[in-house]
Amino acid sequence: MKSQKFRKSSELFGAICGGLLISLSAIPQALAQQSTPKVNPCPKIFYEEPHNNQVVVPQGCPPNALTQRLAAQGLLPVPATPSQSQSQVPAEPGVSLPVPAPGDQTQQPIPEGGSTNQPPQTPIATIALNNGKVNIRFVNDTAANITYQVIGDTAPRSLQGKSDVILQGLKAPITVTFQREDGGQLLVTPQTSSEPGSLEVRFNEATDAAQGRSAMRIERNGSVFLN
Repeated sequence: MKSQKFRKSSELFGAICGGLLISLSAIPQALAQQSTPKVNPCPKIFYEEPHNNQVVVPQGCPPNALTQRLAAQGLLPVPATPSQSQSQVPAEPGVSLPVPAPGDQTQQPIPEGGSTNQPPQTPIATIALNNGKVNIRFVNDTAANITYQVIGDTAPRSLQGKSDVILQGLKAPITVTFQREDGGQLLVTPQTSSEPGSLEVRFNEATDAAQGRSAMRIERNGSVFLN
C-alpha cells in the first residue's frame, strides 16, 4: 500500500512539474510576440509637407499630392481604387488617412504609352539610348536649390544653385520630378548630346507660371516629355 501511494505521489508530482515547464516555456514566446513592432508601410510623414509634394508613396498606400499629380499626368500607374471597406488606411496608431475619390484627379495630356482620350504629347526631344539606358546631367542655372527624384531609383535629392550633377545608367522608362525649394517656377530645357545615351537638362527661372515644369519622362524609345 505504501509503495502504491508513493508511486501515485511521484506521478502527480511529475505531472505538476511538467505543466509548470510548459507554461514557463510559453511565456518568452508570448513576450516576444508582444514586443515585436509592426512596420507601417504608409507612415503619415508621406502626407505631411514637404514630403506630400516631393515623395511618391509606395504601391498599396493612399496617394499623396505628388503621387496623384503624376498619376493624373500619366507619369505613374493610376493607383488602384480601394473598396469601400478600405476607405481608410491606418497610418499611425490612432490616425487614419482618407483615400481620395477617383474623381478628384484632374486629367492631363500624357506621353506616349499612356491610355487617354486626349491626343498624346509631342516629345520635347528624342535621344538614342545606350542599351536601354541613359546618363542625365542636371545643370541648375538658378540661384535656388532644386529638389529632384528619379522615381523608383533615388530618394529626393537637393541640387544647389549654380551647380550640376550627373546620374548614370538609368534604365528607361524614367520619370524624374523636380521643383525649386523656394517655391518658384522652373523652365526646363533638355538638350541631346552626340554621345549615345546622354541627355543634358538645364534648369532656369520661369517668368511665366505657364512655362513652369515639374516632371520629365523618358520612354523606352528615347522620347522625352515634360509636364
